[in-house]
Amino acid sequence: MLFMRVGQSKAPKRSVLLALSLVVPSLFLSACMSSEKDIDLSKYVDQTEPADVLYNQGLANMNAGRLDEASKKFDAVDRQHPYSEWARKSMVMGAFADYRKGSYDEAISSAKRYLALYPSTDDAPYAQYIIGLSYYRQIKDVTQDQKEARQTLQTMQDLVTRWPTSEYVDDAKEKIRFANDQLAGKEMQIGRYYLERREYIAAVKRFRTVVENYSNTRHVEEALARLTETYYAMGLTSEAQTAAAVLGTNYPDSPWYKDSYKLLQSNGLSPRENAGSWISKAGKLITGA
Repeated sequence: MLFMRVGQSKAPKRSVLLALSLVVPSLFLSACMSSEKDIDLSKYVDQTEPADVLYNQGLANMNAGRLDEASKKFDAVDRQHPYSEWARKSMVMGAFADYRKGSYDEAISSAKRYLALYPSTDDAPYAQYIIGLSYYRQIKDVTQDQKEARQTLQTMQDLVTRWPTSEYVDDAKEKIRFANDQLAGKEMQIGRYYLERREYIAAVKRFRTVVENYSNTRHVEEALARLTETYYAMGLTSEAQTAAAVLGTNYPDSPWYKDSYKLLQSNGLSPRENAGSWISKAGKLITGA
């Protein structure tokens, strides 16, 4: 009886083992099939496309106004075919696409990267121009900070200096004039603020900056008139007369000159230039707006 019980206890173990031998492989196979469904095999496939195809797709998207798609195509060229001729072209076109869609910081970054890698290529002045335009588009009203005006001025001046025969020079000079006008306008705004509060020395400093540094802007007329007014208020009549005289010499028909002349006449004075004054020396550099 003892042996019978032992024999009976072994039989079930063999059947269990047999069952497990059938079940385990099927479970393993099922698990493998399940895991295959979850695996992304695309990453094992070469997904690179020809550089020229990607580049032309970028141009087509840009011409169609699909600027986001254009940027992606140009980025793909740079990523999949780095340091190739197509990648070089795509870098500057990607910067232009960013500029067109108003992503100015990205445009500046891409164009600066281009210039760092390819400073002597034919497209280098174009990259510099994109940087300048990106700053130019962000210039704010003169009541706000003029950081972008200063950046526009510097970038476009570098363009004119480094590539004087570039096709972008004429427009760069226009942007320089606008930036200068903005910076002069900011100085005038601050100067008027000080003048209204009778902080005359601070006001003179601002108006003087306009006359000496921005003499070819439209603000120089008012700056000379404000100097006449400020110096007159300070009791420095010689300087007031000189400012009015320089104003009259350069802008005889200006309403600002008429106001300055009237102010001096109210105290029996008239415009008279003092050759030793800084205003006389600066007046020789005035070219008009």
